[in-house]
Amino acid sequence: MAITDELKALIGTTTEPVIMEVERGAIRRYADAIDDPNPLFRDVEHAQSSRYGEMICPPGFFGWPVKSGGVMELLASLAPALARAGCPRILDGGVDFEFYLPIRAGDILTSSGKIADIRAREGRTGTMIFTTLETTFINQNGDLVAKSRATIISL
Repeated sequence: MAITDELKALIGTTTEPVIMEVERGAIRRYADAIDDPNPLFRDVEHAQSSRYGEMICPPGFFGWPVKSGGVMELLASLAPALARAGCPRILDGGVDFEFYLPIRAGDILTSSGKIADIRAREGRTGTMIFTTLETTFINQNGDLVAKSRATIISL
């Protein structure tokens, strides 16, 4: 099975920007959820006396979106196209992160996603389609703070 013209046309598709608010309480709850006792994620006084000057986010937490959208928007257009191409099953292939600057409580992030690549590969059970979704996170100062690359495997 080859990549269809419909799938090729999706490469480069971008989302509307999504605004993310980073709050201290949300940072603490995320740290609780991942069972990370680091005081930079929990203790305001400790964090304010650190080199960061404020509580920071654990890796992988980017605050809460003010409105929905982003990567879920991309998946809404991608999934039907994959099904029409004969690959209705979708698996999570993992997410890679690159961190450039700490994300602090009080930051307002703007994230935007895009379908960066779609490629086919032969496996033991047939053709698999690998889709790479990239998301960039920019803070309120215009600084790139992080990038993520998610892999979606379709068969």
